[in-house]
Amino acid sequence: MEDSPIKVPKLSPEREACPYGDLYIYYLDGSVEDEAFFSDKNFLGNWNEGRTSFLFFSRPAQEAVTAFLKNRPGLNMIDQFCLDYALWQGKDLVPFQIGAIRVMPFWYCEKSVGTAGDTPHTLLLDPGVVFGSRTHPTTIGCLKALNLLFERVISHTILDLGTGTGILALAAVKLGAQRALAVDLNPLAARTAQKNIRINRMENKILAIQGDAKDFIDCPADLVIANIHYDAMKGLLCAKGLNQKRWVILSGLMRSEARDVTDVLASKRFDIVESQNHEGIWYTYLLRNRAKSIELTAR
Repeated sequence: MEDSPIKVPKLSPEREACPYGDLYIYYLDGSVEDEAFFSDKNFLGNWNEGRTSFLFFSRPAQEAVTAFLKNRPGLNMIDQFCLDYALWQGKDLVPFQIGAIRVMPFWYCEKSVGTAGDTPHTLLLDPGVVFGSRTHPTTIGCLKALNLLFERVISHTILDLGTGTGILALAAVKLGAQRALAVDLNPLAARTAQKNIRINRMENKILAIQGDAKDFIDCPADLVIANIHYDAMKGLLCAKGLNQKRWVILSGLMRSEARDVTDVLASKRFDIVESQNHEGIWYTYLLRNRAKSIELTAR
């Protein structure tokens, strides 16, 4: 018997208008603060990384970028690239399921945006050019940890630090959380998360803001999720606010960093309920505060 071809859903009008084909990326020395200059619909966003900036366009924008730099002596072009969107994300983005959560790129929805987002445990995602679309092992690890936790315990309030696209806060609410605060230091990530919250009609349950994780770790929450760089995580591990959380999911850790985290946790009141690693490189932990939580045994 011949294999039946996989039926690909009809592209929605949103996908036909989606700009994510080739990405035209302009790498600048200096931090771009006035990105409103780029009002063109082909401008996808500005990713600031320290003292450098990456301007993303869906069409060549050399002329516009040159004009932008002309009267800004503090900014200089380092390089420019053209990259396929799938390569930027690591692979083609298709619907996928982790446990009870089904994630659907918004352009796979045949009906109006928001319809699939109303379905229990199904969320729509427009990742734009931001980290957190499922293609990275740390995102998958966090989704698995969320499923394990919510199968047994409902965490009503969530603090998602380093939210990226907002996928983890969205998944937590889909699984039963009542409200979530999603925080990212990068303005483009915060705006992308806000967009995904609107797409899924969760404005009354999730607030996404731009800010530093260390400034929010003391916020009351049953569960804190931190899928962030280790340099940022080290400060969170020492924060008093962490000790007030019932549950913690930590990810974004490489092998040596994971070893350091377990050493710190050994001196604290958290027990490791589950640990995951992807090919011995990326590590994710689900942690229980033994002073505040009921028992949870991993399967």
